Order: sequence, then structure tokens, then C-alpha cells
Amino acid sequence: MNPPIYYSTIGKIALEKLQSITSKMRDDTATAEERQFAPLLQEIVALAKNRLSVTENESEFSRGESVWVERTETHFPHIRLHGGTLEDDPVTMKG
Repeated sequence: MNPPIYYSTIGKIALEKLQSITSKMRDDTATAEERQFAPLLQEIVALAKNRLSVTENESEFSRGESVWVERTETHFPHIRLHGGTLEDDPVTMKG
């Protein structure tokens, strides 16, 4: 199995299903079950968009371009768009 095709197909189908449910909701023909699935699909789409934005941001950073970097007392400076990152905080060593 080709993972990129597999994941892009899942994403495409999720977007198509969300568009279908949204259309049915506008027409007031969506089932109760479809209305429950809509928020979950919306969250998945939002997280995927965040993940893609993080990847693009990190790619720009690696090319030396200016990107948004979060700096707080408890985190090392790092690129972050909340909700779509994968364990981007370095482990701290306390001595």
C-alpha cells in the first residue's frame, strides 16, 4: 500500500462527506446521525489544515525565511500552530 495515496484518499473522502452533510444540513434533510458526525469531520479537517500549515511553516523556517515562533517561559522557542503539531516540544533536562 502507498501511504501518501492512502491518506490523501481518506482526506478526500472525509472532505466530500463533510460537504455532503453540510449541504444536507442547509436543506434540512440531514439525519440526526449526520448532524452528529459533522462537528467531528469539521474538527478533523481543521486539524489537518493546521498540520499542513505547520509543515509549510517548518519548511520555510529551514530555508531561513521568517516564520511565526512561539516563545513562552515553559517552552523552548518552536514553531507551533496549536492542534495540528506532533510532539514538537523538546524534552527538558532538569538537573
